[in-house]
Amino acid sequence: MTEVFWLALRRNIYTMRILITNDDGIYSPGIAALARIAQKFGEVRVVAPDVEQSSMGHAVTHSRPLSYKKSPIEFPGIEAYRVNGTPADCVALGTHLWSKTDVVLSGINMGPNLGNGMWHSGTLAAAKQAVLFGIKGIALSTPVGKTEPDFKKLESFVEKTLALLLEDSKLSLYNVNFPENPEGMRYTRQSVRLYDGTIIPGQDPLGRKHYWFTVSPLEPAEEGTDRWAVENNLVSITPLRLDLTNEAELAKALQSNDLAI
Repeated sequence: MTEVFWLALRRNIYTMRILITNDDGIYSPGIAALARIAQKFGEVRVVAPDVEQSSMGHAVTHSRPLSYKKSPIEFPGIEAYRVNGTPADCVALGTHLWSKTDVVLSGINMGPNLGNGMWHSGTLAAAKQAVLFGIKGIALSTPVGKTEPDFKKLESFVEKTLALLLEDSKLSLYNVNFPENPEGMRYTRQSVRLYDGTIIPGQDPLGRKHYWFTVSPLEPAEEGTDRWAVENNLVSITPLRLDLTNEAELAKALQSNDLAI
């Protein structure tokens, strides 16, 4: 029997409550696609930023109050709201308004969140905020070119991913990236590479100066990493943790006893 069947069987006993957000904003086609697919796994509610919040990272709003309004676009069969805040704000407010949320899905982001991009991703930050609240968090992203992604092409792989990750009842954090043309799925580790930061100057139509910050990787993607998987048309599923402790350096420091009194 398939994993989807077992999820359906379990929903006869308890309906999974799925909160969906993103950093692209309430108007993104990616969040509409994810909400539609997630309905196969439980009761869905959408709480997303009212404007794009890409690369916002894990910013939270503390200097002004948050508010929410009904979504200006329709999500068939789903309650949907927009918030004047960040992705992390949306998770905080959404889980407050909708108690007993089981999982937070963030995405599908219009653009990849791979390797070093995890550090400033608003998409991943929403999933991290969920885990800080003791709720499973899953971030989902896909590359975007001159046209928006073909979400119908990705649908079967999104469904397989959700069936796999939602079945696990443990508190966990995952970062998922879908290539443009998926051919398989792979568990991966984060690609950590140094990059060359470049500032590109320009000017607007009024002659005012502006600048774009871009990066160029200095090293190729290592096999088994998230970036390598997507480059090879594999869905990358990267388990993450909130603890940033460098265990090797900590053990070395403790062994050296440099701070002994």
